Amino acid sequence: MLAEGGPLCILAGAGSGKTRVLTSRIAHRSLTGDADPRRVLALTFTRKAAGELRARVRAFGLRDEVTAGTFHAIAYAQLRAWWAATGRRPPELLDRKGPVVARLLSGGSKAHVLDVVAEIEWAQARLVPPDGYVAAVEASERRTPIGPGVVAGVYRRYEEEKRRRGLVDFDDLLARCTEVLQTDAEFAAAQRWRHRHLFVDEFQDVNPLQLSLLRAWLGDRTDLCVVGDPNQAIYGWNGADPRFIRDFPRHFPGGTVLHLRRNHRSTPQILTVAGAALGVRSAGIATRPSGPVPEIAGYPTDRAEAEGIARAARDARGPHGRWSDQAILVRTNAQVPLIEEALRVARIPSRTRAGSGLLDRPEVRQALRVLARAHDLRVALADLEAEARANAPATPEDRELPDPSDGFGGEGTDDAPTVDERRANLDALVRLGFEYLVLDPTGSGPGFAQWLRATVSRDPWDERTDAVEIATFHAAKGLEWPIVHVSGLERGLVPISHARSTEALGEEQRLLYVALTRAEHRLRCTWAAERTFGSRVSARQASPWLPDLLTAISSLSGGPPADAPVDRLRAARSALRTAAETEPEVVDPVVAALRHWRSTTARAAAVADAAVLSDESIVELADRRPATLEELRATPGIGPVRAVRHGDDLLRVLAAAGARPQGSSTSTTTGA
Repeated sequence: MLAEGGPLCILAGAGSGKTRVLTSRIAHRSLTGDADPRRVLALTFTRKAAGELRARVRAFGLRDEVTAGTFHAIAYAQLRAWWAATGRRPPELLDRKGPVVARLLSGGSKAHVLDVVAEIEWAQARLVPPDGYVAAVEASERRTPIGPGVVAGVYRRYEEEKRRRGLVDFDDLLARCTEVLQTDAEFAAAQRWRHRHLFVDEFQDVNPLQLSLLRAWLGDRTDLCVVGDPNQAIYGWNGADPRFIRDFPRHFPGGTVLHLRRNHRSTPQILTVAGAALGVRSAGIATRPSGPVPEIAGYPTDRAEAEGIARAARDARGPHGRWSDQAILVRTNAQVPLIEEALRVARIPSRTRAGSGLLDRPEVRQALRVLARAHDLRVALADLEAEARANAPATPEDRELPDPSDGFGGEGTDDAPTVDERRANLDALVRLGFEYLVLDPTGSGPGFAQWLRATVSRDPWDERTDAVEIATFHAAKGLEWPIVHVSGLERGLVPISHARSTEALGEEQRLLYVALTRAEHRLRCTWAAERTFGSRVSARQASPWLPDLLTAISSLSGGPPADAPVDRLRAARSALRTAAETEPEVVDPVVAALRHWRSTTARAAAVADAAVLSDESIVELADRRPATLEELRATPGIGPVRAVRHGDDLLRVLAAAGARPQGSSTSTTTGA
């Protein structure tokens, strides 16, 4: 299909090949003489995406004639040209807001500085000046970590400080470029002559600041083509507004909207379940053949869930498969360490694409510095947990695991974890600390830090290795795998606890859709009825969207149709409860004895059962029946530290429960 003239919006769903369509249109217009490739400006949101776009255009034989870049990169280049042409001295570029804000926020902690930076960027993306910040917060019903009046004051002084020192930040680049194009007619005409044909990829991610710049680049012309999917609008925290693409003809009068409904990535079964997440019958028309029906599994605890995912990953790989064909997707970074541990115990190689790792988070680094100086690590961990609780919102629902920004941000912007994410990361750190103390009750702060470095994965990203990938929902956008495990489909995670407004819940729903549509052939979703935060155990509820997914799965399996009566909701929720309550229990008396010992030991140490010994390790012990310390050390999940600390107790329990007598001579079995 070819569209001629005027603004054009191509709505392309997941797996429809958005970037391919955009580059094909650029190439077609260029090669047919309808557009001059030297006058094409293709806009993206990351340097990586810009590089991919240039490579695809070159594949059509256009070489390096097309200009492709991010909004920030193009704006900065044009501003530098304007400063040089007008004899102005370029202002100094402020690459991080934090240091300036810290000086203006008297008595504020590092966490408060990050919160204020995040609020300033929220306002800048929406073209909200300091004097309008409080009203904008009230109008949007936004919950702020610091009083809006305080933020507005710091925001005003921040702008004054930049003017006084001749500084501009990255968001200023967009605003300044817009202003120059609107006030310098000669410069604007030159830029519009140079870039006559405008193309925008991922248009659903445009925020008001970027849209104002796009309008300035376009002027009174209509040569604009955008590609995007409103169902993948998941960056509302960054100001992205899906209404710009949904209401394209209203923002660009005379615009044409085309729909690409064919999905070249996922099976029909996966598209049916992904569509259920959005409340539609299907997420597209599949061009792939049919595949297995997606699965949903409930587990009694988060550790059992992680171990179940590891078992499923091993089964899915088979004897000749590749680990890199699989991904495990999580809503927050704080979920990653437990899954990494389960994969490590199961001897499954993994790598993490979940933004910066737990040990790289600023609040975790700061807490580790404090813990390293502590005389009593247990007391210090308790104090850290109490501090996290004190900063938590008042209602129980708010104490659920929070939302990270997951590393996404404008090019060159500060990385501001929300206050909720920091609390979740500290909870994860506390949990790891208590696990360390179970292994070594006399452990020190420095010892804990060393143990963390050896325990929590910090391997550099290397796509050449064969490993299961762990990624957050946000980080997985734009990627795909044959097999996908979606973890943590619980209220408080999916949707995230602080998402309460209609807009926020809508974005969480779209984020789930993005996660589900990463799967090509096989999809498996999991949730836990109980999750540990630090040393606290919290009962969980299934995600409110899981019943719809179950209904879709039931229809695919020959059950009642997806549009069955309202009773389907009650039946689906009952099925979810059953899924968690009927997690297979091994009735082996050795397993029962080990679990009883684990529970008693955990209560004595004031930690969760799983911190003493994982379910996977119990099963391994029951299978192997080790009779010596050497055999115990060779059991996956035990190792030398647990063997020394709990070896005698474990061997005694195994012997009493009917294992082979201590000291008998039998070769050690090695697991796969």
